Amino acid sequence: MRAWEVVMILGMLVVTFGIRYILLGLADKFRMPPLLEDALPYIPPAVLIAITVPAVLLPKGEWEVTLQNPYLAAALIATGTGVVTKNLLATIAVGLAAFFFLAHFDLVLGFVWGLF
Repeated sequence: MRAWEVVMILGMLVVTFGIRYILLGLADKFRMPPLLEDALPYIPPAVLIAITVPAVLLPKGEWEVTLQNPYLAAALIATGTGVVTKNLLATIAVGLAAFFFLAHFDLVLGFVWGLF
């Protein structure tokens, strides 16, 4: 390993540690406004939506909002499973199974259910 690589790794270590230490070290000395504290529980669902929606609706870089899109069809099936069972493991398992089944067999959800 060259000297500049070691310096770069050490620099990344200092920056990463510094950012985390400042936030965690000063956490008890800093009080967030109540409005911001009330908004914190909504951050994980917002991040999850921001990650999954483009992957589901833009699988090839273009809008594909049809039931022929296996990502969208599997997401709808997984959402239904989650609403009915309220079981995270079942939702993940059914969603994955639905996606692989629909993608592998290139099925159209409407055709399978007789909608079209």
